[in-house]
Amino acid sequence: MADALFEERRLAQLDDALDDDRTDLEAYLALAEELDAHSVLDIGCGTGTLACLLAQRGMDVTGIDPAAASLEVARRKPYADCVRWLTGDVSVLPPLRVDLVTMTGNVAKVFLDDQDWASTLRAACAGLRPNGYLVFEVRDPAREAWREWTREKSYRRLEPRGAGSVEAWVELADVSVPLISFRWTFVFDDGVVLTSNSTLRFRPEAEISAALRTAGFTVVDVRDAPDRPGRELVFLAKRAGVSAGDGSGRLN
Repeated sequence: MADALFEERRLAQLDDALDDDRTDLEAYLALAEELDAHSVLDIGCGTGTLACLLAQRGMDVTGIDPAAASLEVARRKPYADCVRWLTGDVSVLPPLRVDLVTMTGNVAKVFLDDQDWASTLRAACAGLRPNGYLVFEVRDPAREAWREWTREKSYRRLEPRGAGSVEAWVELADVSVPLISFRWTFVFDDGVVLTSNSTLRFRPEAEISAALRTAGFTVVDVRDAPDRPGRELVFLAKRAGVSAGDGSGRLN
């Protein structure tokens, strides 16, 4: 089940306005070129910003997301007609052999259950060609980013095109580490108030690396996210069975 923020049509249309600084995607675009990727699977593609940017660069892109409302937004973007869009989780994926699998934003943290997380990683591995890569980011749980998820620090007045003025803020609902729950509130200028509840799981680096190995990956590198150094980790993993670095999990 997708959160209301992504599944409710009126809220899905606000997603890009909420996350209007997508400089985080520059690292993914650069990595796709560095790895000479010609085909990409974007798991949890949301409103399709990365998928469309990859398609603009001539790559064969498949974007999958459980939120139909988000995909409606995605399909209206430039180069969207060059992307294959799938509604659902990884269980609906057709046979693939892509060069690169991506999961951006909070996608890797939405899997609260270990079985769901493992199934997603196995599906990503199965969808890769030999020597293919998986790349995704997570927030470092040691930084306790949720302490900043308050109305005072998150309040914004949005002016999305065609939606009038919208007030938005986030507040913590529950902290039961590793599970963090929070609630977005949206107040539209016509008086409508909508909320969206979310829970993320903050897994430590060692736990993620172990899950990747179990799913059939070799961890090639774990690096700082260039747009949030010291706050987020970017995992680069290769489908196992081929040489990748020195096997230690980090590149020299």
